[in-house]
Amino acid sequence: QVRLTESGGGLVQAGGSLRLSCAASGRTFSSAAMGWFRQAPGQEREFVARISWSPDSTSYGSFVKGRFTISRDAAKNTVYLQMNSLKPEDTAIYYCGTTSTWWESRVDQYRNWGQGTQVTVSS
Repeated sequence: QVRLTESGGGLVQAGGSLRLSCAASGRTFSSAAMGWFRQAPGQEREFVARISWSPDSTSYGSFVKGRFTISRDAAKNTVYLQMNSLKPEDTAIYYCGTTSTWWESRVDQYRNWGQGTQVTVSS
């Protein structure tokens, strides 16, 4: 069992930045990748970014357009999402999850979801 805890969300003005953290505990060695997803009210959960460590690989949702960077600190079992140039449409609850397939970005291939962290971007 893997437990994930997200943090770092908050209220920020458009154009601002936030860094989200996802701390993992438990059987983390069973996962091949971790990903960030987001869900706005009334919307489906959508892929934001993923990172794998064997192989070392990252990918992003098409809307990111170079604004976000996913990274990992293996010693801390933590994955980060640095978000720059935030827009009001980035407002959502951000969740992290794990997957056993390193290239996966489909939400139904992820599990062990955390409680999420709210990101609100004001205009």
